[in-house]
Amino acid sequence: MTSSEAAVGLFRARFGGEPEFIVRSPGRVNLIGEHTDYNDGFVLPMAIEQSTWVALRSSDDRTVRLSSIGHPDAEFDLDALTRGNDGWAEYVKGIAWAIGAEPLRGWEGAFATSIPIGAGLSSSAALGIASALAFTVVSGEPWRPVEAALAAQRVENDWMGLGSGIMDQLIIATAKAGHATLIDCRSLDLAPTALPDDMDVVILDTGTRRQLVGSEYDDRRNACERVAKAAHVVALRDLSIVDLEAMTGKISDDDLRRARHVVTENARTIEAAAALDTGDVRKIGELMDDAHRSIRDDFEASSSALDLMVEIASDLEGCLGARMTGGGFGGCAVALVRGEKTARFVEEITRRYEAVSDNEAKVYVTRAAAGASIDSIGDPIE
Repeated sequence: MTSSEAAVGLFRARFGGEPEFIVRSPGRVNLIGEHTDYNDGFVLPMAIEQSTWVALRSSDDRTVRLSSIGHPDAEFDLDALTRGNDGWAEYVKGIAWAIGAEPLRGWEGAFATSIPIGAGLSSSAALGIASALAFTVVSGEPWRPVEAALAAQRVENDWMGLGSGIMDQLIIATAKAGHATLIDCRSLDLAPTALPDDMDVVILDTGTRRQLVGSEYDDRRNACERVAKAAHVVALRDLSIVDLEAMTGKISDDDLRRARHVVTENARTIEAAAALDTGDVRKIGELMDDAHRSIRDDFEASSSALDLMVEIASDLEGCLGARMTGGGFGGCAVALVRGEKTARFVEEITRRYEAVSDNEAKVYVTRAAAGASIDSIGDPIE
């Protein structure tokens, strides 16, 4: 059973009758550009085939009633939005708050997902964008993907308490099928570039998880902000490596290394987008390898499981490059693999990782998917 079918089945069981709409909101994987988004930098993500689905219909009142596989049901009143302890449903409530509840209608919705939770593939951002699209369709409002992405980021930052950047929400809302997108996280300019047909994107789930709220993620963000403040710039986006090296001895060694990752990662991401535009996948792979070393050694946001997965992937035939992806400290790595080698790569990395790890590997081969859409077949919204 697919996740869309599961959402419809849950809707029928929980609410009776048929849904009016089916919303799809994909996860995302970032090819390169990690921890650069909240530094006003550059990222190169794509939407993935694994998605969150919502089967829903409008209601006659101002109440939102929610059901999700594996989670308690929840409901809230659009006229009494307060931060509570409703777990996953807080993202839905937060979206109503961020959009502005006045023009919104109530609805009943059933959620199902194929995105691994906590794996660094943006399951929470997918939930936020799915919720924004659900409110849009039942309320008869026009779909404005960039505005929805900004609202979903506000939910992460101000409702849920995680200082995340705009990348996840923006690519989930705007992705073009078959393309990765270079995003300028300051201007929000989007530059989609087609991925080669003979190259597969392979997501490598280490089976480890890390909660990001109140964790090392916030420590790293705070370090970046300290360096930007010391350099008298708005964000690390505004520093060159020469500028940063001139600060040696003026900031702590740890802060210097954190900032060095961001500054060099911005340069790598721009170079990778240019290489993708010319079809130079070998260069992209080399830059991904460099990116992993940087986030491992300078930013220290990797983990032993991620390092092991990347090391094994890099040693396998057909792998062009591999790196951890997402916030880090657990979760997933991503590899670019030549298409004719993918089946063997998947078999070998699963076997080798589980032979030397206490964790179970899960491997997902994905194509670049379209952004959030409505109805059961996922036709893009015009």
